[in-house]
Amino acid sequence: MPTLNWIGKDKVVSHHQDVPYRVLEHKYGFTADKGEQTETTNSGNKIIHGDNLEALKSLLPEYEGKVKCIYIDPPYNTGNEGWTYNDNVNHPKIKKWLDETLKAKEQDKVAAIGLDDLTRHDKWLCMMYPRLKLLQKLLDDNGAIFISIDDNEQANLKMICDEIFGIRNFVGTYFWYKSGTPPNLSHKIKRNIEYVLCYTKTLNSNKFQGVQKTSKSDDPITKPQNSFKELRFKPKSLNIGLKDGVIKKGIYGTAKFPNELLNDLIIKNGTNENEVTFKNRFIWVQDKLDEELENNTLVKINSKSLVISYKKQNYAKEVPPNFIDSSVGVDTTENAGRMLHEIFGKKVFDFPKSPSLIEYIINFLCNENDIILDSFAGSGTTAHAVLNLNKQDGGNRKFILVEMEDYANDITAERVKRVTKGYGTGAKAVAGTGGAFDFYELGLPLFDENQNLNEKVGLAKIKEYIWFSETRTSFKEPNKEPYFLGKKDESAYYFIYEKDRLTTLDYDALELIKTKGEQYVIYADNCLLPKEFMANKNIIFKKIPRDITRF
Repeated sequence: MPTLNWIGKDKVVSHHQDVPYRVLEHKYGFTADKGEQTETTNSGNKIIHGDNLEALKSLLPEYEGKVKCIYIDPPYNTGNEGWTYNDNVNHPKIKKWLDETLKAKEQDKVAAIGLDDLTRHDKWLCMMYPRLKLLQKLLDDNGAIFISIDDNEQANLKMICDEIFGIRNFVGTYFWYKSGTPPNLSHKIKRNIEYVLCYTKTLNSNKFQGVQKTSKSDDPITKPQNSFKELRFKPKSLNIGLKDGVIKKGIYGTAKFPNELLNDLIIKNGTNENEVTFKNRFIWVQDKLDEELENNTLVKINSKSLVISYKKQNYAKEVPPNFIDSSVGVDTTENAGRMLHEIFGKKVFDFPKSPSLIEYIINFLCNENDIILDSFAGSGTTAHAVLNLNKQDGGNRKFILVEMEDYANDITAERVKRVTKGYGTGAKAVAGTGGAFDFYELGLPLFDENQNLNEKVGLAKIKEYIWFSETRTSFKEPNKEPYFLGKKDESAYYFIYEKDRLTTLDYDALELIKTKGEQYVIYADNCLLPKEFMANKNIIFKKIPRDITRF
């Protein structure tokens, strides 16, 4: 398979392994009904402020292999976006790029990557590659990643995604009709399309589902060659486009196609208040009518002649087409901009994506309890989309947003707050979706530069990490038993650690073990127990810090 080479590639292909694991510091929780709170909401929804490369690394212990859908909208590298290179990679050229960024920050300037920067594509690839490597690790085996991009980097993005996700896992490119009025930046082409590249984690991923097909028009429920038969319509089974009132029994329709109403029809709120029976040349028998109504087929009366028609809604969802526009319910960026203006009362963000685009994508493969991740969160559109979907069907999808810019709280999180509580006034008021989230900042690295445990992060965070790495479950502080982390699947876990001295697993230490298990996993600085003894007692020793899992 052809591969793409660029300045610094030899170092960034494995840079994700060198990124330090940082703890997440909880700043506040937010619920639609109570507002901000100091305690965590336990909602599973997270907004993280910090470098997205380090944030993705910090998500690995809890979320590796668990994210069903990833949507990202990275910098398009147009030369006008003001993004800078920030990754600390051990490569002379890349270190020079980073130095330029840091020097600019010292002077309160931005080392923006412009059109005249001959290395801007190299920098963009060096930025994207390690992030995509970590995103691939976070994906569920049945999950997929969707990446918005335009012509500036689409070809390069396709090449590195083929390399990272595998060319056989490339689903295809979707084309989003982003604008009906694109700017006239070229004398040769109007760019009103953006790309959304899609890759799955594995070949075994589930079939994607698009929008549900419906009949394009109402179909008659009668045929002139059929024999007359009677059909009973239960109360509220007809969709009636006539005013409330009573229609007396009698013969309606036309002389050629008479439609006999055998009892009075009471119309209220657009439906039949009572059971009614019609006699006509129907195409269905009673059992077939009942089956169609059970499957949500609309049976309609729209005229005083009482002609009855139907419209099917229960077709299986189709595989989504590769063109995304209003025909599948997806808005343009102009509509997204107007929505964001209504939320904040002013313009706060350039070129936002529409929640309808991300809702449409999420519905390709996500169930009601899946996790959706966006590591280039911007204005928080992905969270908005998830909250909308949960409101629509009562689901419990979870979102994780990562935003490195300073507006992470004032715009990204603030939008989510307003969406949950409702926004706008008067005729333009939009009801809140409800919901909750927790806001985090990136904290200290768990390991210091010598790969020893960083005691400044606190024992609680260290224990939480150890437990996650062993069990992939949330840590809850157990009983008062010294050094005990918890028990899972009949394995008891102990972390014998003291910050001011070395610890040893010996016979005296075993006196502290009170919880019985079929197996014991014990961390300590040293071990003096014989191997044969440990094998007989099903004890697994793990040396601190050597045997602590690195993600």
